Amino acid sequence: MEMPRCGVPDIINGTTSMRSGKKRGGHGSTHTVAHFSFLPGSPKWPANKYHLTYGFLQGTPSEAVGAVARAFATWQANTHFMFSQAQSIESADLKIGFGRRDHGDGHPFDGPLGTAAHAFPPSDGRFHYDADETWVVGAVPGGLDYETVALHEIGHLLGLGHSSVPGAVMLPEVRTGFTQSLHADDIQGIKALYNT
Repeated sequence: MEMPRCGVPDIINGTTSMRSGKKRGGHGSTHTVAHFSFLPGSPKWPANKYHLTYGFLQGTPSEAVGAVARAFATWQANTHFMFSQAQSIESADLKIGFGRRDHGDGHPFDGPLGTAAHAFPPSDGRFHYDADETWVVGAVPGGLDYETVALHEIGHLLGLGHSSVPGAVMLPEVRTGFTQSLHADDIQGIKALYNT
């Protein structure tokens, strides 16, 4: 089952729209081109801020902590960024947690089988999972993989928008019972944004 992965709207030719979870496959194109995008205004972390710290809000399940750490390690291996867990949530550049419905950030979740998570652009650093979804580690039928969704939301934390390339982690939809890692388009996008 596909569902919207996150609450960050797509940016397509300067317009904003959220794709439904019913989209399958590509656009009928047979040639390989980049389909990554940047968030509006192309926000990014300053050039001298390549080491980012992250922390977890109270109530974050331990399974999510490990999965998010693995997602940060994947991005670190494919970018110029370094990530480490902060000594305290207060000092963290990136703050990860879970929320339900109206959880205080002005972007309420919609309950089960809706928007799975959202993240804010640089340098806000907030990343929230919808606590009403069924979260799992790995490709478990009916569940959403913590790490797969974290890879996508970290892309937003770094400034990436959505991709239209099938297989890209930055696609706006996520399937239950499914895992994935970074795609060449995701890596190409982050390198283009930061000129690395």
